[in-house]
Amino acid sequence: MKLTVIGAGCWGLTLAWLLTDNFDEVTIWGREQDLSDDLIQNRHASKPLEVQLKEKVEITSNLAAAISGADIILNVVATSGTRDVCENLKKAGIKSEQILVNASKGIELPSLMRMSEVIKDVLPEQKLAILSGPTLAKEVLAGLPTAASVACEDIKVAEFVQKACSVPSKFRLYTNTDVIGVELGGSLKNVIAIASGFAKTMGLGDNCTGSLLTRGMAEIVRVSIQLGANPSTLYGLSGMGDLIATCSSPMSRNYTVGSMLAKGKKIDDILSELGSVAEGVKTSKAICELAKKLDIDVPVSSAIYEAVYTDITPQALLEKLMNRKLKEEERYV
Repeated sequence: MKLTVIGAGCWGLTLAWLLTDNFDEVTIWGREQDLSDDLIQNRHASKPLEVQLKEKVEITSNLAAAISGADIILNVVATSGTRDVCENLKKAGIKSEQILVNASKGIELPSLMRMSEVIKDVLPEQKLAILSGPTLAKEVLAGLPTAASVACEDIKVAEFVQKACSVPSKFRLYTNTDVIGVELGGSLKNVIAIASGFAKTMGLGDNCTGSLLTRGMAEIVRVSIQLGANPSTLYGLSGMGDLIATCSSPMSRNYTVGSMLAKGKKIDDILSELGSVAEGVKTSKAICELAKKLDIDVPVSSAIYEAVYTDITPQALLEKLMNRKLKEEERYV
């Protein structure tokens, strides 16, 4: 079997490294300007994480060649680039029976579409699955174990990807048919991870962190239910599992963004220093627009949107969150 990874960023390279021995052929596609000489010649990358790939892995900027004969195509480009990649896949001759697995976590702006909706908008006949869960790249590269969800409305497709991409003792996949829930859990938790990094750096304590995660999850569930998700999915790997991992780890890019915001840094400077995409930044805007459209209250996400896009001070943001009108706690399950 052949695996093609679309996107030569940190997570794309990590997945290629992790899954190499599962496939007879592995190809990584990236834009010519994104492929370093070191990666092409030595199968090695040093930024933002060090990854050493095996000799069997092919690196190319030729998309048609990359996807030719591939059984599974992993999309691991930023949310903002997914539509363009799908248009290019269409031009490159992707076949409907090839399974496209989306591993990017975000919501397209300004359309407010989930990634599966974007992909289906361009490639309506494509076999499609979603991969999401607590998958911090640095830990995966260290060989530490984790689990994730692979979601598809067609359970047979999900089971095929599950079998092909599970790695004994390292990467355990669970199938799920709730595509909406798996996608939204993986996307919306990035905003709460920014809040967690913000609170930790301000020294607000573990009680505050626990409260943020809980109230943040309540927002994720509120929005996701209105969009058609099964609430129980949000308490699984691509919801609560991913939330706990990203909200407690400085290895999370979104957590790091929150930490730097708490120090008073501006978002443009933060992203420049980070050198890679933190999906929670744009997702904070997306969830606020979704919440307004659905008439749903999302105070934690709204606070992070303000922290990212306005000049509000960290202390003023905290006071605004803590002094809201008192209310009853929701119960979903």
